[in-house]
Amino acid sequence: MRRRRFIGSAGAALGVAAMAQPAAAAVNSPADTTASQVPAPSADKPLAAGDWKALRQLFPLTPDYIHLATFLLASHPAPVAREIEKHRQGLDANPADYVHAHSLKMEMETADSAARYMGGKGANIALTDSTTMSLAMMFSGLQVGPGDEIVQTVHDHYSTDMSLAHKAARSGASIRQVALYDQPAEVSVEQCCTRLAAAITPRTRVVAVTWVHSSTGVKLPVRALAEVVSKANDGRAEQDRILFCVDGVHGFGIEDQDVTQLGCDFFAAGTHKWIFGPRGTGVLWGNDAAWSRSEPVIPGFGLSYGAWLGMLPVDKVPPGRHFTPGGFHSFEHRWALPAAFDLHLALGKANVQQRIHQLNTQTKEGLASMAHVTLHTPMSSALSSGLVCFDVDGRTPDAVVQALHAKGIIMSSTPYRQSHARFAPSLLNTEQEIDRALAEIRALA
Repeated sequence: MRRRRFIGSAGAALGVAAMAQPAAAAVNSPADTTASQVPAPSADKPLAAGDWKALRQLFPLTPDYIHLATFLLASHPAPVAREIEKHRQGLDANPADYVHAHSLKMEMETADSAARYMGGKGANIALTDSTTMSLAMMFSGLQVGPGDEIVQTVHDHYSTDMSLAHKAARSGASIRQVALYDQPAEVSVEQCCTRLAAAITPRTRVVAVTWVHSSTGVKLPVRALAEVVSKANDGRAEQDRILFCVDGVHGFGIEDQDVTQLGCDFFAAGTHKWIFGPRGTGVLWGNDAAWSRSEPVIPGFGLSYGAWLGMLPVDKVPPGRHFTPGGFHSFEHRWALPAAFDLHLALGKANVQQRIHQLNTQTKEGLASMAHVTLHTPMSSALSSGLVCFDVDGRTPDAVVQALHAKGIIMSSTPYRQSHARFAPSLLNTEQEIDRALAEIRALA
């Protein structure tokens, strides 16, 4: 009876049993009718490491503007667009067969592709729809209660603030906020570490930080902060150990970093920003100890559903599968994510980091030379990444954005109570484009 129940529920289980059920040949090899509508490299040659001109040709971005805000939401490069279209056609032609034949396999392959890029094991990576969902899953699942304390910084994004506020309200835990620096342009590793150490108390169970601050462009010395947390954990029982949680989205896709060497317990990031992944995708990584002290927020499908049906023991389900929210998603987007990771690996992580830092240094040096501009982002690449925040005398940040938009340059302002104008030089920009954007800022004097 249990087996009949399982097979009858295969649609909901999303492929646990249906992996053995082949989809129709037409579903497995749909015609690619729209791939020709997006730019593609000549003769589909492999992208050479560090070939930024060839990379730009993979994107259908309009040439009418200089794009200095692509970090907000990525344009789909050709390899990603083709994968999306392949899965979309399969789902449209025969959704039941296609999802049964591909869901479990693609979920595992997508997590494994993320691990190849970011480090660790695919089993420890949950797939989400965004940074915000990853943060909510991470903080909501934490096992904290009355008397416990969560330490966060005043520099965090709205999504971290509210996720922690909701968790505190539900659990009875308290929140302590700390400013790791006062003047972002003058931030130092010692200052950040000293202030975090002073904020931790014997009741602290969670420390939450943001790797790169979209408010100022500061990149925190996360590895050094991890040492502060590790020292505070000395002598603590396992259940009292502080979990170090990182919102890593604006370093993810830029910094040449293995997440397992960063020193954090949890790492949350969207993949539709610097990674150039499909819109509506994200990841949440946790080490084994961190997952063991967290509870799933939304029931998982796939292997988790199979465990509920009695097909395998619950402890045989990898934590990443338990914590991947179940239900039906935009599968054509999620399953195209490996193409984005492969694209970055083809470019070379070290090359990507060097290029983005090069363009950002050019931007900061240009802004710093202007008397009517106040640069807030540190000049050092050790304490900054892909975001450059600044003010122009006599103009609001939104006025600067509008002025440059009228000149064919798309930039942004920071969505915080204290707002600044913001450039985000990326792999899709050139030195000439940076020079032109700087010239327009200079003309605002």
